[in-house]
Amino acid sequence: MLSRCVAAVLGGYALANALSVAAVAIFAVGFNGMARSDAVLVAMPLSFVVYTGAVMWAFAARSACAAWLGLGVPALLAGLGAWALL
Repeated sequence: MLSRCVAAVLGGYALANALSVAAVAIFAVGFNGMARSDAVLVAMPLSFVVYTGAVMWAFAARSACAAWLGLGVPALLAGLGAWALL
């Protein structure tokens, strides 16, 4: 149970943060130079939805290992994608 709680808090935060940075990068680069301040204003509300979903995933997964993998792998991929775009 402790591992799921840590996965929900830390893994969910990492996933929400990585996806919001990736969304800012996509909005700023993909939409013909959208201002970064506008991209942040669009991406930040999405991070709250992602964090809520990540917490629910951490407790709905079959095992704690599946919860960690389900949060860690997408966070890593989103972080790498954001790093590549910025």
